[in-house]
Amino acid sequence: MKHVRLLVITDDLPQASLTLAETESFHPDTRPPEEQLLSGIPGRDYREIYQQAHGRLEKIAKVVTVDAEPDLDEVRVIERDELRAINEQLTERWAEASRFEEGFRRIDEQDRFIREQQASLENFSNLDIDLGALRNKTRFLDFYVGVVPRENVSRLQGAVTLADHLLFTYLERGQSAHVVIVGPRGEQESQLASVLSSASFQPLPIPVGLEDASPEQKQDELSAKRQQLQAERKALSAEVDAWEQAHRAFLRSARQVLQMAAPFVTLDPSIRSAGHLAVVCGWVPARALSELETRLRASLALPFELTSRDPTPAERPLVPTVASTNRLLAPFATLVKQYGIPQYGEVDPTPLFAVTFLLMFGSMFGDIGQGAVIAGAAWAFRAKLGSFYRFGVMAGLSSMFFGALYGSLFGYEDVLPALWKSPIHHPILMLQIALGYGVLFIAIACGLAIYNRLAVKDLAAALFAHHGAVNLLFYLALVWGAVSLATSGNFGSLPLILIILSLLMLAGYAWSHLKAPMGEKILVVFIETLETVIGYISNTLSFLRVAAFSLNHAALSLAVLTLAGMMGPAGHVITVILGNVFVLVLEGGIVMIQVMRLQYYEGFSRYFSGDGHEFSPLKLRRGPA
Repeated sequence: MKHVRLLVITDDLPQASLTLAETESFHPDTRPPEEQLLSGIPGRDYREIYQQAHGRLEKIAKVVTVDAEPDLDEVRVIERDELRAINEQLTERWAEASRFEEGFRRIDEQDRFIREQQASLENFSNLDIDLGALRNKTRFLDFYVGVVPRENVSRLQGAVTLADHLLFTYLERGQSAHVVIVGPRGEQESQLASVLSSASFQPLPIPVGLEDASPEQKQDELSAKRQQLQAERKALSAEVDAWEQAHRAFLRSARQVLQMAAPFVTLDPSIRSAGHLAVVCGWVPARALSELETRLRASLALPFELTSRDPTPAERPLVPTVASTNRLLAPFATLVKQYGIPQYGEVDPTPLFAVTFLLMFGSMFGDIGQGAVIAGAAWAFRAKLGSFYRFGVMAGLSSMFFGALYGSLFGYEDVLPALWKSPIHHPILMLQIALGYGVLFIAIACGLAIYNRLAVKDLAAALFAHHGAVNLLFYLALVWGAVSLATSGNFGSLPLILIILSLLMLAGYAWSHLKAPMGEKILVVFIETLETVIGYISNTLSFLRVAAFSLNHAALSLAVLTLAGMMGPAGHVITVILGNVFVLVLEGGIVMIQVMRLQYYEGFSRYFSGDGHEFSPLKLRRGPA
């Protein structure tokens, strides 16, 4: 990656922006320039006009259909006057389109109000009484209309009778009863309120407009109003369609103008100027630098200067990282991004992540039939999954590969001969392989951590920091001694010496960098050294879950088949099918989580900072591919 500095005549900025966008290789650097004279910010008016026009076009697009990214008939520079003219016309078009939006809003509000009225009237459809009279309490009578649980009706009836009121049930629906309570006004009113509350009485609001109409008549009136609103909506929609047809060409042209103006607006925060000169800084991949300069020479009419340099060590955190463009690695890159973006110069973990992920998933979930189901489902739903379907297909193929090694087909291990060995019959071997895989995985992760630190010329960190060269020496010596102890019964003097020396070096490095009283330094250094020993041992043992889940998968499949063997022919088939679905959904998800856990915590945490930012070049949106 190169840091480039483009010095151009200010009048050539729009063309320069368009050319940079067409190459799709320029990532803007928004830091202020070192030259104090370059303090001006050109194009501010241009950006404000663009934002106004873009906002109005988006508002119009909510009313009528406007192509999001139409094909560009030609690529050209959009001058300020043309952009201003488009903005003025969009202002007029929005004034017209807003009338349609307001009309639809009014119709929707009225329709919603009518539907609420109709729903409310349904609660009173079985009550043959002047509901208008119930709206206001009279001088001598109280009226209560509401809903109460059916089991509380008899108890409520007795309670209101003591308060000299009468209760009438006019509708029962489900577990609720619709009731009317009538009684004299007076001292009993406050007592009745507490009774109604204890019985879970919920009052029903009486719709307005019932003074001179029954519920049935009111329903007919509301239905007629809804039909009238539907007719108004249809007429307004026809008017909108006619308006859209009349202005479709202009709206498409306006969208194209904004597409071609967008690069200059996007680049604007990175531009600084002094008089007639302007400078733009950014990051460009080294392989694209010559093509960028060629395109600029062909498109800019006025003189310009393009200089480039390597990033400084202090700039390394600011340099964007170019993402992998490999189609097969794309879904794995998405999972890597969930942890973070690699810093510039760091090893991209995506290829290693893809390989180790497939190896661990396949070994933990090895079955030809179940793997085929995973791959087939991913392929069948590829339209919905997008590029992520490749992840499912590869995971399924990995499961099928290990299933062939294990000789497992939907849990049956006596149908196909195993190309290697079945986990359930060789558990100790599976545990040994898992430990060996864990040692290799951790050693590679430490090696990548060392490389990343050497890439930034941090030699001390590469040697003594967490997962550095001394840590790796300690770990390999520990593994060497453990293997020797397991095979010959003797840990070995050389591994022990290497372990002691590496721990002393780590303790000395920590001691020299710790500013604290003597007692505190002794305690901290001892704890950190002990943590190094325990950490590497526990991290290695974590990989035993690879073998454990391969054994668990085989054992669970065996349990399903054992249960199916206790059934009749039909029950056997149903049990096998449901059992395999259970294994696919439950254990498949658990295995996926365990693999991600090993990748993130035992791998990425050792060598992957994840605090970089992705290369996002300036682009010209040309419409659908």
